[in-house]
Amino acid sequence: MNPPTAAAPPAPTQLRLLSCNILAGGSMRRYRDYVTRGLHHVLPAAGKRANLDGLARVCAEFDVVALQEADPGSLRSGFLNQTQYLAEAAGFPFWSHQPNRRVSRIASSSNGLLARRQPDEVLSYPLPGRIPGRGALWVRFGHGDQELVVVIAHLSLGQQARMRQLDFLAELISTHPHAVLMGDLNTTAQSPELRRFCERTLLALPGDPPLTFPSWRPNRAIDHILVSHGLIVDDLWAVPHPVSDHLPIAATIRLPEPLSALGSPPRLDVLAAEGGA
Repeated sequence: MNPPTAAAPPAPTQLRLLSCNILAGGSMRRYRDYVTRGLHHVLPAAGKRANLDGLARVCAEFDVVALQEADPGSLRSGFLNQTQYLAEAAGFPFWSHQPNRRVSRIASSSNGLLARRQPDEVLSYPLPGRIPGRGALWVRFGHGDQELVVVIAHLSLGQQARMRQLDFLAELISTHPHAVLMGDLNTTAQSPELRRFCERTLLALPGDPPLTFPSWRPNRAIDHILVSHGLIVDDLWAVPHPVSDHLPIAATIRLPEPLSALGSPPRLDVLAAEGGA
């Protein structure tokens, strides 16, 4: 009689993350477009809906998506809530957004969340800065030892403002052992402010962050997905889909056993192929 075969260890539970500054659905192909296509930022220019549809196909491959500079429904988007539109087009059952900058009814901007699982808590925080209009969207999945905190942020261009903003975010994140910060942080991983942030939290700097800006010829890594030490990054890459002047940044992270219930849910197309659902 052969000895019983040892059971294979369970496969690691993964979560697929995506973050992108979508420039209100606009597109850029060169630096001079900031001037020659300036009106596209404040008017509902043709092509924005097609850009969003293309991004929705990218988003559909992920579990949690962080958006920056999504228009929540002003003139420049044709009064379309772009976070809601992407959620519906990409098949996400849950979405939330944080409007944080408005110029009359002409233009507005927000952080956005798309999620496969319903968050247990969503909070909106204004970020400190000399010029108001920056914010952070704080999201919690699960409870207690089984919780994952995801923060979506779009930081300022100035270093002093970023330092204050990252200090504020460190206060929000520091007590949570399993946390993720995603967004357009407008600074490199080696900057003093980001190093200080990681020293004050349990989040780790990426070893080799992908280049995301400008999208047509990336030479700077200013979009980031930072995770706490209890989460393992299996892959981190820039998605070659130039929806705006930034490339999206994506990561596959491995969750520890207490968070396994928060991992990638079964895909409906797979269930249908197997005769389920």
